[in-house]
Amino acid sequence: MARYLNPGNAGFESAVHSEIYVDKTLLLEFTNRVIGTEQRWLCVSRPRRFGKSITAGMLAAYYGKGCDSRELFRGKKISEKKDFEKHLNRYQVIHLDIQSFKRNGETAGQLLDRLNADVIAELREAYPDMVSLDEAYLPTVLAIIHDRTGDSFFIILDEWDFIFREFKRDEKAQEAYIDLLRGLFKDEESKRFVKLAYLTGILPIKRYESQSALNNFREYTMTSPKGLAEYIGFTEDEVKALCREYEMDFAETRRWYDGYAFSRAGHIYCPNSVVNAMFDGEFGSYWSNTAAFSDLRSYICLGYDGLEEAAVRLLAGEKCKVDIGSFQNDMTSLKRRDDVLTMLIHLGYLAYNNEQKEVYIPNEEVRRAFEIAVNDTDWNPVIETLADSEALLKATLACDAVNVAEGIEKAHMRNASILKYNDENTLRCVVRLAYYSAINEYVIFDEMPGGTGYADLVFLPRQHCKKPVLIIELKWEESAVGAIGQIKKRKYMDRLKEYSGKILLVGINYEKDDRDKKHTCVIEEWEK
Repeated sequence: MARYLNPGNAGFESAVHSEIYVDKTLLLEFTNRVIGTEQRWLCVSRPRRFGKSITAGMLAAYYGKGCDSRELFRGKKISEKKDFEKHLNRYQVIHLDIQSFKRNGETAGQLLDRLNADVIAELREAYPDMVSLDEAYLPTVLAIIHDRTGDSFFIILDEWDFIFREFKRDEKAQEAYIDLLRGLFKDEESKRFVKLAYLTGILPIKRYESQSALNNFREYTMTSPKGLAEYIGFTEDEVKALCREYEMDFAETRRWYDGYAFSRAGHIYCPNSVVNAMFDGEFGSYWSNTAAFSDLRSYICLGYDGLEEAAVRLLAGEKCKVDIGSFQNDMTSLKRRDDVLTMLIHLGYLAYNNEQKEVYIPNEEVRRAFEIAVNDTDWNPVIETLADSEALLKATLACDAVNVAEGIEKAHMRNASILKYNDENTLRCVVRLAYYSAINEYVIFDEMPGGTGYADLVFLPRQHCKKPVLIIELKWEESAVGAIGQIKKRKYMDRLKEYSGKILLVGINYEKDDRDKKHTCVIEEWEK
């Protein structure tokens, strides 16, 4: 069995026979639709640990000659479709993991030379006497084979963007790689010998100015997954089924690994993290142990105007507007705040709401990575605020209004150099940042509707947490007493129909024109 040409089904067999396997074979129904059509050029990008290699292995196992995968797909969703038999193990498949060609100390040019040489060597064995020994360019070899035999190929590139990630500054090597990809997928000859092309990696295809280097590809990304959204990760129904089977708390699973939401698929979860949590029987930061998270600090500290403030607001649980249009789909052409935020979407650090054009930290696992990254910066005001957050929450629960006012004031003053100081929305951000530790025990809502208005902040205790609800109303140059009065007058408590127990009404006011920039607080208990 060859390594690159029709490599068999061992990789997919390993996935299918694992204790936890989620059936994503209906992706094959989609790829079957586009075989040999103008839509056969597919690039599906997603973050590390989101099942890219398993998907590539599934494609090779299903389409590739040289193996019989009927039993592997028996009982799977694709086996129920009418075209299942038509395409099963009928094609010549070339499956390449670009990263596997890398050797320590070698250049990108040497990697490309090895790729061409190794794949051509296998093709010579499969098609003897068709390709001369001095032919060293893979697209030409595939064209020759097609002309002489009529054979077409399925080409699957896993980690297709490895050269752009590993050799970030080697523009010459990147251009050579793009030229190779054009020869494989863009030239007129490639339209004859490619039956289907499937690229998978982290980044979308490199753009030059406003044009994709391979603009014949249909791209499915973390900002626009289109009809393939449900194959980006695990769906909510799939995760609920796993939680039932492994007797794991779904609400806690959602808190740790949810957050990537797409209009056509709903909530999507990180597959690697969910599988590890189910298998181990405990929640933790599984994805954050990968090498990708070591880069987070360097990106959020690049110093572009507004980037530091955006990172702090995101850490505080806010959403930030972002323009994804200027991102060039590589790791070096970063010129402004929004380029960095867009790259963090593709890397999985941030989730993106396509309708609102906003980014946010998706879940607890990623939030902890952001916290670690910030603690490794010189943003001392933020670090000190996070360290003080537990004491502030304790003061609030003890109805110690004096210390709460002092804690909020300290957080506000500390972070004035990062956040725009005199802004009502910033006061909400400061409060959320100051109560950072509360996220472990509370679900925090902004502008929560209730009664005849919207409460600024509502802290609802998580399941099994016995702490009281917090309703926080913020005032700007008015009074903390007036904030409490507004909570009562507009009956914000009425929103909590399913809750019974203690509610703390917290009114906070800030006098921006006061010389001491004084914050005041009033806390009242309310029983429901």
